[in-house]
Amino acid sequence: MSPQHVVIIGGSSGIGLASAAHLLEKGYRVTITGRDAAKLKAAAQSLAGEVATIAMDAADLTGLPNTFQAIGPFDHLVLALGGGNGGGPFATVDLADVKKGFEQKTMAHFACAQACLPYLSKDGSITFVSAVSAQAALPGTAGLGAVNAAIAALAPILAVELKPIRVNCVSPGVVDTPWWDFLGEEQKAPAFASFAARTPVGRVGRPEEIAETIAFLVGNGFTSGHTLICDGGIRLGQ
Repeated sequence: MSPQHVVIIGGSSGIGLASAAHLLEKGYRVTITGRDAAKLKAAAQSLAGEVATIAMDAADLTGLPNTFQAIGPFDHLVLALGGGNGGGPFATVDLADVKKGFEQKTMAHFACAQACLPYLSKDGSITFVSAVSAQAALPGTAGLGAVNAAIAALAPILAVELKPIRVNCVSPGVVDTPWWDFLGEEQKAPAFASFAARTPVGRVGRPEEIAETIAFLVGNGFTSGHTLICDGGIRLGQ
């Protein structure tokens, strides 16, 4: 029997790349996508196993059908697209930035899931990656929370509408990935220390831990319609 094929949108870094590595170790065949062809090639070279690449911009909604046609039939879709637009105090947050957050992340998740359907196995799965801002009452994250809550809301609806395809969501907390590089090393270290102090496990997460959660949802045929929160407990608001 040939290995099952997983397509990871946003697989060239961070949680997506860690998920590719973990799924390859478990014997899956993997295709990773990303916007930057050079970064995508470097990511593929860092992986061991049956891996393919395809350059794409998931926010370019009109190009998605052709992209999935080029990929062809596959078994599982993982949507590991990042997005940081929409942060800031509610009273002053830039509405254009919030709108961009929905366009860059929510709409990309929605449109990729829709465009993949002609090629996705009926015994397969879709796994969205949201963020704990959808569950945690953190001041300054109303825009981010709305973007990610919209993604999490898709899982139970689509689990019923697309059955028997399984649809789930992972909601990561603060995870040490390149997403945080905008802070610079001098700012990132104290920011992580602050998050760690508010997290019951006493640290920020590793991308490999989110990858394990994603792999569980990909592989467990009796789990559908769930959002698994993997956040070290930071949503508990200590």
